[in-house]
Amino acid sequence: MFLSSVFAIDICAYAVMSNHVHVVLHVDVQQVMAWTDSKVVERWHRLHKGTLLTQMFVRGDTLSQGEKLTLDDTIIEYRKRLHDISWLMGNLNEHIAREANKEDDCTGRFWEGRFKSQALLDEAALLSCMAYVDLNPIRTKIADTPETSNHTSIKKRLESIKEPNTTHSLMSFVGNPRQDMPKGITFSLKDYCELVDITGRIIRNDKAGHIDHQQQPILQRLGLSDDQWLTLTTEFEKHFCYAAGAEMMMNQFKAHTGHQRIRGMGKAKTLLRCA
Repeated sequence: MFLSSVFAIDICAYAVMSNHVHVVLHVDVQQVMAWTDSKVVERWHRLHKGTLLTQMFVRGDTLSQGEKLTLDDTIIEYRKRLHDISWLMGNLNEHIAREANKEDDCTGRFWEGRFKSQALLDEAALLSCMAYVDLNPIRTKIADTPETSNHTSIKKRLESIKEPNTTHSLMSFVGNPRQDMPKGITFSLKDYCELVDITGRIIRNDKAGHIDHQQQPILQRLGLSDDQWLTLTTEFEKHFCYAAGAEMMMNQFKAHTGHQRIRGMGKAKTLLRCA
């Protein structure tokens, strides 16, 4: 949550497990481009010391023409970093590694390798991946229900519903699309929480189950069947690698990134198409 307050990157969902972390992120490039130079430097200094010139800039010291040019280049670089997932994850992983090494009184690498990431290309991919992340403790039988799933975004969201004065820094649900839409996830928070709760109970009971049509406005809007939704929320990582979305979106991503083939294209046709 702290890193999200520094970077132009919103947290949509997260689950902290015993030996790994899942996060669903929204990168807001327009936001960071609108920040003043002072705001960019101030935010970067919340994480790092910066350079002698950025420290002089914050203090309001007089800079020479050459120093100003160097400072401008540095701010351009900071601005890029503040919407870069790699920099956010680097700061997160380094902090966890330092804390773990301090607890264990040791040194050396903590994480096995670099983080993996997938691009979520449409609403169906976003919502199913968020639910997949929120349901991690239930799938692994650590918890029975979303409200007892510690260290997850769904628990935070449920707490905010029960206690309106409870605040969190997660990206907001802003309801159905309309004119003058605020920034946020274009679904109802109540609908999402109900759907995740029902899905979690079905998963926890180890049976196929059925999602009551009165409780699934999100699925109706996404055009997903019960079977498609349950497969996505239990096997998301199994079926997608670099990106997830409908077939058309996957083809656009493949052309944009220059990939000849992308794993998951077959599942995009069957799981992320209209039911």
